[in-house]
Amino acid sequence: MRHAMRHRKLGRTSSHREALFRNQLQSLVEKERIVTTLPKAKELRPIAEKVITRGKHGSVHDRRWVLSWVLSRDLVKKVFDEIAPRFTTRPGGYLRIVKLGPRQGDGAEMAVLELVERPEAVAAEPEETPKPKKAARPKKEASDEAKPKPKKEAKGDGKKVQTKKEGRSQTSKPKKIGA
Repeated sequence: MRHAMRHRKLGRTSSHREALFRNQLQSLVEKERIVTTLPKAKELRPIAEKVITRGKHGSVHDRRWVLSWVLSRDLVKKVFDEIAPRFTTRPGGYLRIVKLGPRQGDGAEMAVLELVERPEAVAAEPEETPKPKKAARPKKEASDEAKPKPKKEAKGDGKKVQTKKEGRSQTSKPKKIGA
């Protein structure tokens, strides 16, 4: 029985799990929104909330503690200067988990882990604009079609060989035997 065993193991060793959460936490701080599996999101949320709470305090000890989880000094600076000040009036609950449904490949339940208060510029992500269609080419005049095209001279006595990749033809020379 697993009495008093609070956290999920996620099929990893403790060091692998800790590295996974460090990497996900860095991505979360950098982009303020990540897509991951639901169990990973549920395990990462308490760690991320502790990091943000430490960011609200702002002492040197707190900076060093956050640096042990977020290994980039630039991201630590972002936690203390940009992210934590947004949540000064909020006593907790800095992150939200939104379920996305099963992943197509293996059916794993997916979720979005994001900060509750995100800037509007980040929240309203730009939609992909379709590429403009190419303008229709003008039709060739009859005089252009009547001109004979120059023939390309074949080098050597190569023959065309059909390849299986995308139906392209390649020119190859026959191997010389006994030379």
